Amino acid sequence: MNNIKDFENLNQKKILLRLDLNVPLKDGVITDQTRINKIIPVIEFLLNKNSKIIIISHVGRPKGKINNDLSLKPICENLEKKINRKIKLIDDDIFKLKKEDLLKDPNDQIVCLENIRFYKEEENNDISFAKHLAGLADLFVNDSFSCSHRAHTSVCKITEFLPSFAGIQLETEINALKKVTTEIKKPITCIVGGSKISTKIGIIKNLIPKFDNIIIVGGMANNILSYKGNQIGKSVKEKDCEMIIDEIFETSKNYSCVITYPEDVLVGKNMNDSSQVKEINNIKNNELILDIGPKTINKIKNIIKTSETVLWNGPAGYFENPNFANGSYEIAKAIVKKNKDKSIYSVAGGGDTIALINQINAIKDFNFVSTAGGAFLEYLEGKELPGIKALK
Repeated sequence: MNNIKDFENLNQKKILLRLDLNVPLKDGVITDQTRINKIIPVIEFLLNKNSKIIIISHVGRPKGKINNDLSLKPICENLEKKINRKIKLIDDDIFKLKKEDLLKDPNDQIVCLENIRFYKEEENNDISFAKHLAGLADLFVNDSFSCSHRAHTSVCKITEFLPSFAGIQLETEINALKKVTTEIKKPITCIVGGSKISTKIGIIKNLIPKFDNIIIVGGMANNILSYKGNQIGKSVKEKDCEMIIDEIFETSKNYSCVITYPEDVLVGKNMNDSSQVKEINNIKNNELILDIGPKTINKIKNIIKTSETVLWNGPAGYFENPNFANGSYEIAKAIVKKNKDKSIYSVAGGGDTIALINQINAIKDFNFVSTAGGAFLEYLEGKELPGIKALK
């Protein structure tokens, strides 16, 4: 896989740059700019090389139809301010665009095509759409790791028609994930949360042979507590997971991987309630488990203390209510503390995890924070991502 940094002469070359600018929008306002901040290095690199940039991205799921609420306009305006350059948003029909029409003015260095998912051909990995897009530029750069698990035209098929390269962010992402999957410094710990154990089973099974500790928190830990014979009251629980949990514990024995789950919890009568510490054998029928308790926090902190590598995906509790955010904050703070004395390599990923880390302003205190959702999880499962395969 070639990186665009290694291409010798980019002067005046037209670069089709696939980015993930799929940021959360509320009434046209961006509520989290993390993804935009992460793609600035590749844009600045290409501008310094005197390239001409044509950005391709998507927002949301317009399903092949124009939806003005999902326009890239507010994102272009935000990016303009960050790089201090004018970015022209081109909302003309892509099929009518020609290479010579783009960036005609010598002063123009960067344009952005309107939401690529306004075209049904994008999600169909359409060959004629790929040919047409390729005809607009000299080179293709994929700097969108978070879209690389999708076999879409502007991620995959386009590589058949243009010299294609990995971008700076994509390579950084892969290198960070390699450090927690293949180039591991042990002892290594995975902290995994979220509500559904079935969506993370592939990851857990793939990581058990490589990891020393897997810590299961969040809603998915309720399934384990129930499996172990504890009452979990009204807590969220997935159905028919006994075989999955059985498999986790059996596999972990074969590979000397320690599975850790809550010893005590914080409960409330509803999601907006105040919190109360409970032992796991003392939960009432009208109570919800919404965070991990102090004993569990201390146990996790001790595991982090003795780890050299940590991977974190999914919060420990319902952190949207500050009464149930302490477990997640304490995990974050324990990782940050080790990071500051450079005694751990830390990778965090997933939208909720990023939102939580942002709340305590600690993004820069992790070695790597992945904005990818599905791609991050599929890579950890050991799957080959279509967008990465296409670059090879």
